[in-house]
Amino acid sequence: MYSENDKKFAAEFLEKVTKKLTAIAPKIGADFPHTDPNGNYNTKDQDPLDWKAGYWPGMMWLMYLKSGNEMFRKIAEECEEKMDVGFGPRFKDLHHDVGFMWELTSVANYKITGNEMSKIRASHAASVLASRFNPNASVIKAWPWGNNLWAIIDCLMNIPILEWASKYGTEPDPRFAAIARTHTDTVLRTFLRPDGSVHHIVHYDTETGEIIGYPAGQGYASGSSWSRGQSWAVYGLAAAHINSGKKEYLDAAKRVAHYFITNVEPGKLPLLDFRQPVEPVWYDSSAAAITACGLIEIAKCVDEFEAPMYERAAISLLKACEEHCNWDEDTMWILGDGSGSYGKNVHVPYSFSDYYLTEALMKLYGNDGKFITHDEEIKEEN
Repeated sequence: MYSENDKKFAAEFLEKVTKKLTAIAPKIGADFPHTDPNGNYNTKDQDPLDWKAGYWPGMMWLMYLKSGNEMFRKIAEECEEKMDVGFGPRFKDLHHDVGFMWELTSVANYKITGNEMSKIRASHAASVLASRFNPNASVIKAWPWGNNLWAIIDCLMNIPILEWASKYGTEPDPRFAAIARTHTDTVLRTFLRPDGSVHHIVHYDTETGEIIGYPAGQGYASGSSWSRGQSWAVYGLAAAHINSGKKEYLDAAKRVAHYFITNVEPGKLPLLDFRQPVEPVWYDSSAAAITACGLIEIAKCVDEFEAPMYERAAISLLKACEEHCNWDEDTMWILGDGSGSYGKNVHVPYSFSDYYLTEALMKLYGNDGKFITHDEEIKEEN
């Protein structure tokens, strides 16, 4: 159980986030803020099909759940409508990140309001993701790069939309859940290392499904341990367990979580890569926020003797995050010192850092919307 001090910390932290988002929401409006290749945080005229497009409207839905303020709902719904270009002339620009994009927008909208158009959008996105499944390798292809079959650990956070579609889509069908679980089984077999670390990318042969190699991806090198990749695995595997009931997914989530916790110095953010050189020292706040979300979920799934370890680790990561927050209401971001990849966009703000920080605090508040876990549907509480 979280201590009274932990609860007080989380409540006060969430109020700061709420105050900041209430102030900046009218300024950003129905846009898709993100960090550009130069590390600058931009809030206007961004691509509604960027993989990060769901995070700002996702934050708006979280704030709507907390406050009932119609401003948040309006912004979220306007963003969702802008993303419809992906189902028309720009369909070719879609990729495996449709889960990130439409879970936090359309699945959220449908769960909270019952909007039938949102249900259709989310079902369409799930169909797009299912179509990327390669049966030879038993894995979902990440990007449309010719004949290369690259799968990435991030996709664990996309497949929950398949579990949702299997139960609640426009045409509920177990094939969606079958693809989600087959992909996750492949991740357990080919991404996870014995020590609990994970590869970022696995390159398979398109025809035979055999592994060709392990590209470096966003970490330091092939064989290293990119911390955000670890965080996607912690949260993604925890969600896979909740959505499927498969114990092996929870066991794997715990294994990766133990590796992550062991490699983080108490009171500090995780390193950008847990196997990076001693110098320079680079961190990634987004990995802390994402992992905190996953640890909170793991704690709910284990017995009372195990839960405190995950709860303490989650609170420790959130306290480290608070030290890197910006509360200036003229600044459009909250959590700084996120990192895109080793040596690129280091120690900058990201919309996904802000989103997962907000979601983690909302979990502790009592209603995070359950946008990616589908053990039950939520109802509007306002």
